[in-house]
Amino acid sequence: MNQIKAGVLLNYVIVVLNILTGLLYTPFMLRSLGQNEYGLYSIVASVIAYLTLLDFGFGSAIVRYTARIKATGTKNDEWELYGMFVSGYTIIGVIVTIAGLLLYFNVDRMFDRTMSLEELHQARIMMALMVANLAVSFPFSVFGSIITAYEKFVFQRVVSIIRIVLSTVVLITVLLIGYKAIGLVIVQTIFSILNLVVNYLYCKYKLKIKVYFRNFKIALFKEIMVFSWWNFLGAIVDRIYWSTGQFVLGIYSGPASVAVFSVAISLMSMYLTLSTSFNSVLLPKITTLATDSKNDCEISNIFLKTGRLQFSVLVLIACGFSVFGSAFIRIWAGTDYSKSFVITLMFFLVLICPLIQNVGLVILQARGQQKFRSLCYLFIAIFSLIFQVILTKHFGVIGCATAVTGALFIGQWIIMNIYYSHVQHLDIRNFWKEITKMSIAPIFVTLIALFTFKFYDITNWGTLAVCIAIYLAVYIPTFWRYSLNDYERGLVSIPIRKVFPKF
Repeated sequence: MNQIKAGVLLNYVIVVLNILTGLLYTPFMLRSLGQNEYGLYSIVASVIAYLTLLDFGFGSAIVRYTARIKATGTKNDEWELYGMFVSGYTIIGVIVTIAGLLLYFNVDRMFDRTMSLEELHQARIMMALMVANLAVSFPFSVFGSIITAYEKFVFQRVVSIIRIVLSTVVLITVLLIGYKAIGLVIVQTIFSILNLVVNYLYCKYKLKIKVYFRNFKIALFKEIMVFSWWNFLGAIVDRIYWSTGQFVLGIYSGPASVAVFSVAISLMSMYLTLSTSFNSVLLPKITTLATDSKNDCEISNIFLKTGRLQFSVLVLIACGFSVFGSAFIRIWAGTDYSKSFVITLMFFLVLICPLIQNVGLVILQARGQQKFRSLCYLFIAIFSLIFQVILTKHFGVIGCATAVTGALFIGQWIIMNIYYSHVQHLDIRNFWKEITKMSIAPIFVTLIALFTFKFYDITNWGTLAVCIAIYLAVYIPTFWRYSLNDYERGLVSIPIRKVFPKF
């Protein structure tokens, strides 16, 4: 229990560190690399990211089946399980190497329309380094999953924190010396391998883990493949959604457009991090209730309650960004990235629905009914990819972003809400009625702010901070009074009253 509590606390530390690193390090990197080189780096990274799909979702399978064998099996069974996974991942590493070589020798064919000879040469070097890193990572990644299965969360989180801090310091140093994208890839490769080695040594000497390459159980392997399938499908969909944009832009538009799109993706990732770290203590209760159809009304109430809490955070970020995002992008990344504002805002707005309905996934998992959601996401991911190609040819980076957000809107806002209502019997009509009422005050304040602050020339961090403070001074009390209910106000006011009784 202490490991879990400390792990949760350290996980929030990692979330904060990642956001701070993104906000502080990214603009320095953008200016050090320049738009074209950053775009080149993003293209190669997005291409290599597809090879990570060959994980097949085995990471979570290691955790699940380790727990099961520890409860019902012997140590020999456990060591043989790890031998099976190491063997499988080694084969995957070989496949990744072959696939990486095919990509390496076809860089010219993929990107010759938008890259110079020097850029193609750099792309090949970075691709070779990333493929080598990935090929080594696959067999050794087993040990990271074993540490998770043994619930050694403190060790994992501390290693992650050290890695984030040290790698950021080294990356900044490398850029200051004058190295560019290739230097960054080398540093990231070194830290990745060091992390793998540390996990391996911890498993071997601290956890006393052994790996036996014998008694391969075909039936168990088939069971693991079935379990891993939906995780694998989810990973494919996620990759198509958020990585194909850079790839398509790299083919049809060039490194500069990729850089603009990648900045928006970076900010979107921070947005997701903030929302996913805002977990509700009601989730265990949902898992218990979701298996009984008689509890549909109570589940709908929890679905609404958690959705409102998530919405309170996300709407503030989205509304604030709509007012100050353009100035923020201009100061933070530079004037060359002005289009990133529009793309980021599109992502923020379209993601509100799936993020405030995260509890829906918990309900589906509890009922064992993830199939429709996974197939739906696969369909809209393919739909997104097709229209990314079509719209990028005609409208560049904005067209690509439109395809991504359009597909997400169709899948998440329309199809999944119909499914939740008619199949899962959630009260979706009341859900959106409540969310709409919550939206009135934020929209009203934001429209006034958009009109007011357009007369201010925000060109530096000081002016931006003052304007944001003024906006929050109006937004927060208005949202508190007109959007929150008594329960939600109590979540904030009751802890404050305990600390300050006279407040």
